Amino acid sequence: MLKMALFFAVIAIIAALFGFTGVAAGAAAIAKVLFFIFVVLCVVFLVIGFVVAKKVVD
Repeated sequence: MLKMALFFAVIAIIAALFGFTGVAAGAAAIAKVLFFIFVVLCVVFLVIGFVVAKKVVD
C-alpha cells in the first residue's frame, strides 16, 4: 500500500510540473489517504505484535 501512495505522489508531482492542477490534486489526495491508511495499519500491527510477544514471553 505504501508503494501505491508513493506512486500517486509521483503522479501528483509530475502532473503539477505540467500544470494539470486537477489531476495533481486528485493524485495527491489519493496518495495522502493511502499513506494515512498505511500508518494506521502499521501502528495497529505494531501494538498487536507487542501484545502477542508479551504473552509469548510470559
